Order: sequence, then structure tokens, then C-alpha cells
Amino acid sequence: MRTHWLFTDGGWRASASTAAIAVDDPATGERVGECPRGCAEDVEAAVRSARAAAPGWARVAPAERGALLRRAAARIREHAGELALLVTREMGKPLADARGGVEAGAGTLEQYAELGPLHGGRSLQGGWGATDLMVREPRGVVAVITPWNDPVAITCGLAGAALVTGSTVVHKPSERTPHTGARLVELLAEDLPPGVLAMVAGDAGAGASLAVHPGVDLVAHVGSTRAGREIAAVARCRVLRENGGKDPLIVDEGVDPKWAAAQAALGCFANAGQICTSVERIYVHRSVAEPFTTCLVAAAEALRMGPGLDEATTLGPLVDRRHREAVHEHVRAAVAAGARPLTGGRIPDGPGAFYPATVLAGCTDDMAVMTEETFGPVAAVRVVESFDEAIACANTGEYGLAATVLTPSLAHVQRAWRELRAGTVKVNAVFGGAPGGAAQPLGASGEGFGYGPELLDEMTHTKVVHIAAP
Repeated sequence: MRTHWLFTDGGWRASASTAAIAVDDPATGERVGECPRGCAEDVEAAVRSARAAAPGWARVAPAERGALLRRAAARIREHAGELALLVTREMGKPLADARGGVEAGAGTLEQYAELGPLHGGRSLQGGWGATDLMVREPRGVVAVITPWNDPVAITCGLAGAALVTGSTVVHKPSERTPHTGARLVELLAEDLPPGVLAMVAGDAGAGASLAVHPGVDLVAHVGSTRAGREIAAVARCRVLRENGGKDPLIVDEGVDPKWAAAQAALGCFANAGQICTSVERIYVHRSVAEPFTTCLVAAAEALRMGPGLDEATTLGPLVDRRHREAVHEHVRAAVAAGARPLTGGRIPDGPGAFYPATVLAGCTDDMAVMTEETFGPVAAVRVVESFDEAIACANTGEYGLAATVLTPSLAHVQRAWRELRAGTVKVNAVFGGAPGGAAQPLGASGEGFGYGPELLDEMTHTKVVHIAAP
């Protein structure tokens, strides 16, 4: 069992904190381990380490930084099975899905290894006797605060973009997946100069200490809206945030209801609904509502709920029982207000934090299951009379992360991507897309680019240079 949790100056050290956080397997309830409840003293040591390494790292040639990222990506692929097992043990994701997240993280590192050396500014058209430039420079020290639902892929994206553009990184992984975070840091840092990558374990207190530290130049946070707002309120620097969503799915008239239900099931139940872009509310046209709902119930009941380490499992547990209770409260309140549970909606007996795939019919706009992020395997369905009504309903609420429309109408496709208030609009597929896409979440869902080449812009600042002849 790991005993040292503070990674600074290229090595592990004991935390100054004496308080511990238990990490349990969400499928069995068995203890996976403990990590310290990191403190301000830990944060100070990590930031000091990263700050001292920042000038030297900024001077390393971008191509060399990219080469080091490629080596880290290869090492992560070599240890993909080990990392996936840690993810499954700590947050419950089926092992194949966990491995997919690890492979995605390695792919992201490779992408930034290629893009980093090409990232630059531009020249300006000034006077004949002068040179005018806009130059991209490293931020300095970037705090990377990541969630538990896809810890390897998200960390590789944020840390990779920061490192390849010449900043040093202090990483604070989720207290729900600390062993995954620590092992990933070891693999990433193996070829990096000491201090370029540091890690602090802990909960929201450690994250807040990191956000307010004067030695941090940028905070990159992926996680809940509440945590993102708290970080943005106290941070002394720019905060890059991808936070919660309440992503709508519109099922238009004329679609194949069986196909649409399969898309909805994937969007609602993948990773037990614990994806930032999960489908959280469904607006289905009355003309297809009955067959669509029937097929959606069949798809939900076809999922096999069980431990993530069981290859037959297609629906793993929620991350812990505290989160399960929050998900069930949304369902319980909706049923009390008149929604009809067509399947699921009950906490099963036995160990772990399992929750069944749940379909709720008769949902109304004032229910929490339609307005607040549920982050669980719950399909909340509301019938609409027209595409206009569906668009209007989808645009309600404070979130604006992503939205999906399933439609055979090209006219409705055009209206959907133009009118839906979301950073990402998907047509006829709930997941997918070309690599390199970079969206800006709207409203409570965050601020700034979190992916793609544009993330390299976020990780740097622009300096204007005017050079005149003496």
C-alpha cells in the first residue's frame, strides 16, 4: 500500500497531513487504500518545486518536450492494464471502458506531442524598419485539478497541453481515484526533469489551497459545477473550467424508434451515466414516443449490472454510496411529483454502490431530474408536440455543455446546430467526433477551451514584441 503521496522534485515524500481519506471499491465495499487529506504545507512544497523548475523547462526546445511526451505515451500504453485496473478498483468503471480511457489519454499525449512544436504566434505588418510579433509564451505553473470519472484521459489532456507548451504542472487528482493519479504521475514524470511535474493528494481543501497559491499562474479544472465555481471565486489567476452539464437529447418525428432508443441508452447509461456529456434529459416527439420508450426500457433492462472486473458487466456501480444517494434522490423526488418509473429506480440489496438503469416517463420541466445534473444511469423522458417545443425546452436551464438531436430532417439539422445553446452539438450520434475538436462550454458548464489545438492557446499567454533598429 502506498505510503508517500506528495510528489516534488522528482520523488515521493510523506504528506504533512495526518488526516486520511478512505478509498473503497464501489463494487464490493472493500478498502482499496487511503490517501492523505492534503494540506497547505503540501501545496506549498509542490508549487515551490514546480516554480523552481519552470524557467529551465521553458527553455527546453518544443520538439524535445514533444519527444518526452511521446515517450510518456508509450509508457502509458505499456502499463494500460495496470492503470485500467486501478480505475476500475477505485471508481467502478467496467475494465474494458477503463482501458479505453487509458488508451485515449495516451493518444492525447501523442496529439499534443505533434501539435506543441507547431504552436506559435504570428507576425504583424508594421513599418519597414521594424519587426512586430505576437509570441506565445508558457504561463509558468499550471495547477491541474481533475475528476474521478475518466482520470487518465482528462489528466493527460490538461497536463500534456501544459507541459508541451513549456509550463510546469502541479496535479491534484480526485480523492476518489488517488492511486490512479499517483501511478499516472509516476509514468508521466519518468523522463521529465525534477520539479516539472508535481502532485498533491487530497480533497477540496487541497484544491482550494492550490487555487489561491500566488505561485500558480493558471488553474485548469474539470469537475462539478459547484467545485468549479468555488475555485473560480478564490483563484488569483485565470481559471479554465469544464464543469457540469444537463445535456438534452431531442428525438424528432420520423426517426427509427429502435435506433433512437439505442442511441439514448448509450448516452444515458455509458459509465453508469457518469460522463460530463451524458444524456441527462430526453425530449421525444409524441409521434414516436411510445415505441421509443418501449425500446429504451428494453435496452435498459438488457444491461448486465455487476462489478467492473467481470467481463460480462455492461453497467458498473456508481462511484460510491454517497453519490448513489444523490442520484436516487432525483429519482425519488421525480416519482413523488408524478413521474412514472418504467424500469429501475430502486436501490438494490447487497454490497457496493450499484444503481440500475432507470427510465422515467411523464417528467416535467420543474423536476430536479430535468434541471439539475444527476450524473447517474437515469433517462428522464418528456414528450413534446413539435420540434420547436423540443428546441425551446432543450435551451432551458443554466448549463450549456453539449446537446444531441436525432432527426431525419436536414432542415432540423440546420436549425439544431444553429439554435441549440451548447458548446457542442451532435447530430444523429450521442458520442463521437473527429479528433482535435475544441468547444467552449456555456453558462454554468464552464469557461474556455478544454481540448484540441485551442487548449494550447489557453495554456500560454501572448506577448506583443516590437523590434526597431537603433
